[in-house]
Amino acid sequence: MTVRRVDERTIALEGYCPVEEAETLRGLLLTTPAAEIDWRACEQAHAAVVQVLLASQKAPRGRPRSHFLDKLFEGRSG
Repeated sequence: MTVRRVDERTIALEGYCPVEEAETLRGLLLTTPAAEIDWRACEQAHAAVVQVLLASQKAPRGRPRSHFLDKLFEGRSG
């Protein structure tokens, strides 16, 4: 899995996050609303995953490996 809950406070996005992971991310955000999103190991993310991130209004922790995602979320990362 490229989207997983590391612990009760962290959801990690790693490698390439395909469309199927959008629902996983959504579910994790619903069940652990206080969790931070750590995407420092994220290389790419499907648009559906990006939409879930944007809808969550959370500032992901760190900078992703993807230059595109880094630019897209510029100023929002924590």
